[in-house]
Amino acid sequence: MDSVASSQVHAFGSTNGHAGPENVPYHDSNGESAASTSFSSQPVNGYSQQNPFQAHDDAIIRHLYHSGFQSGNYADTFLHVLGSVYRLHAIILSRSPYLAHLMSTSPQTSPHAIYVQVEHEPEVTQEGFAIALGYLYSSESLGLIRPENARGVLAAACLLGGMEELCAYAYDVCRQSITVDSINDWVDFIESLRSPSSSGVSTPVDVAPPSTSIFGLYGPRLKDDVEHFLTVSLPNILGVSVTSSPSQQESNKTGRDTLLHIYSRVPFDFFKRSVENPQFQIGSDQARFKFAKDAIEMRKRGIARGSGAEETVVLAFGGNSHGASAVHVTRKLRKRPLWKVNAP
Repeated sequence: MDSVASSQVHAFGSTNGHAGPENVPYHDSNGESAASTSFSSQPVNGYSQQNPFQAHDDAIIRHLYHSGFQSGNYADTFLHVLGSVYRLHAIILSRSPYLAHLMSTSPQTSPHAIYVQVEHEPEVTQEGFAIALGYLYSSESLGLIRPENARGVLAAACLLGGMEELCAYAYDVCRQSITVDSINDWVDFIESLRSPSSSGVSTPVDVAPPSTSIFGLYGPRLKDDVEHFLTVSLPNILGVSVTSSPSQQESNKTGRDTLLHIYSRVPFDFFKRSVENPQFQIGSDQARFKFAKDAIEMRKRGIARGSGAEETVVLAFGGNSHGASAVHVTRKLRKRPLWKVNAP
């Protein structure tokens, strides 16, 4: 009997102290797998079965996060990024497709050293990257996400991959952080989303993609969220919208000035879409025309200055049908002056 047992151990080898095929569930004499003893959250006979070992599992995750990630105990991988070094663990890092590929293609040293190059990704911040790394160990790092760092977390999570829940959470914090106080920063973010050829003035060749392409599908989503805030929400918040309450309309002058200042800084393609959008309800067509005209005057001294193009707005009388806008914003290249050279 002993010889049979020893031959089985020799045949299957030993993995983590267990005899048998690697990582194969044990089956008892009745043919039942050990996995069949796990507890389900599905109700049985009207009662929910709670896993009595859930506290044990939670303790392991806390230990991994605090002792493994925060303290770096028993680390086998040194991760270098943005001038900092993290003492981490390859088995945890492999949850990220990006880091798994980096580990498999980097020179095998002891301890293993990997280098993450994100200098060309300005949206990836030191704090955001650290939170994303921590999420590989535990969801406890979600508690560190704030409106001020959410975009950096989203950028890092999109880069590392394999953490869609973190991406969705950070995106939601970003979306909720779009306010009157933060809108200028978000307008700058919209500007960075544009490709260099979107100005319509020229079409460059062999240009690099915008840095914010790291956001993947979340980049266009955030752009749409910012545009919706500026087009629909902001006029109502500032008391400029026709749907504003009487108390809001009392401060209409100040609100309109604030709205003008913000619209004087936005990219032209967004400025055009918003002013022409029927949802941009700041009064009659004449009121919207006057607003666009005042904004263009401010833009001449700011964002449109030196662009080589002239922005104009027209009001089409009698052309507003089927919900189409009567206000149209256009831009055309300025003609270069022709110099006449007299023959000697």
